[in-house]
Amino acid sequence: MIKLRLKRFGKKREASFRIVAMNSLSRRDGRPLEELGFYNPRTKEVKLDEEGIRRRLQQGAQPTDTVRYILEKANVLEKVSAKPAS
Repeated sequence: MIKLRLKRFGKKREASFRIVAMNSLSRRDGRPLEELGFYNPRTKEVKLDEEGIRRRLQQGAQPTDTVRYILEKANVLEKVSAKPAS
């Protein structure tokens, strides 16, 4: 299964992340299939390849919870409402 997830890079205690499409069985900082964006948690800077992300989602890629939140904030994904309590 292909996942959209974060790949860490940068110095110690100054991490930045790339949003990448990867095989779900590969390690976190392994070789990605495709790089689709950038996220800096310190400055909240986000750069996304929206067309590439939509293409991967149509192919069946599943975003992790953190990536889903980033994509919802950037209006790439529609917000999924929480399930109502029964």
